Amino acid sequence: MKHLLSIDDLGGESGIEEVLRVTDRFVEVSARDIPKVPALRGYTVAWLFYEDSTRTRLSFETAAKRLSADTMNFSVSSSSVNKGESLRDTVETIAAMGVDAIVVRHKSAGVPWQIARWIDASVINAGDGSHEHPTQALLDAYTIRHHFGSLEGRHIAIVGDSKHSRVARSNVKAFTALGAEVTLVGPQTLLPPSLEGWPVNVSHDLDAVLPTVDVCYLLRMQRERMTEALVPSLREYHTYYGLDGARAARMAKGSIIMHPGPMNRGVEITADVAGLDNAVITEQVANGVAVRMAVLFLLLGSGVDVIGSQS
Repeated sequence: MKHLLSIDDLGGESGIEEVLRVTDRFVEVSARDIPKVPALRGYTVAWLFYEDSTRTRLSFETAAKRLSADTMNFSVSSSSVNKGESLRDTVETIAAMGVDAIVVRHKSAGVPWQIARWIDASVINAGDGSHEHPTQALLDAYTIRHHFGSLEGRHIAIVGDSKHSRVARSNVKAFTALGAEVTLVGPQTLLPPSLEGWPVNVSHDLDAVLPTVDVCYLLRMQRERMTEALVPSLREYHTYYGLDGARAARMAKGSIIMHPGPMNRGVEITADVAGLDNAVITEQVANGVAVRMAVLFLLLGSGVDVIGSQS
């Protein structure tokens, strides 16, 4: 595998499981006093983020540094993009400096695929418009597997704005490939206009679904991608689809609450629920570093096992 542009690039259950198995090893590395190995020493990883990011960008950067790779940070706000430089010229300029991988986030769907055609370096999709976000799906699958042993037979509700969510699309692919049952929950206006090819159930009643789920996965409304009012108000949305303390109390024993961040507290989740013991949101962030270490290692690693060594 040269690129990770979509969950589909992993080839289904076996490919996803391989990433999760390698992640187990990097979780161990991250727990060391010096959480660093020389696995990618001599490699260079560049970040090309045309959209804002906190968790994804910082966790990829941390992952690369823990693998001993050199890093190159690209800032749109201080680059020649502001002088009219095209995406292709920007990408080819970065590639000419000798990078081995580019991690790209862009507001337009399909951009990582285009970049992969322009350059020889590996390309990792860190989110393209409303399309996909494969490493988020991998870290979410890893987190669920940690709590339940596997995803086989687990019921996962993805609640909120799945219409505009790249996380929802990648998660549905990964979760169902690993044997989970997925239900999309939300008002009709926030569901994809066509669910053809989506192996999911649909519900508009969060209260009916909650007692049956192992995982309640909450999404924020992607207001930066909306061109029209899709709910009457945020208050009304919260009334029907927000996870508050009373709703959380009706979840089954052992179930967990997840969120990809950033959270809009008081909309899709209340502050008290975000702090519950079964809310694993910060655990998702921690697992994101190990998952992205695994992805970088699988794409760029020479095949020599240096994970067991410390630099």
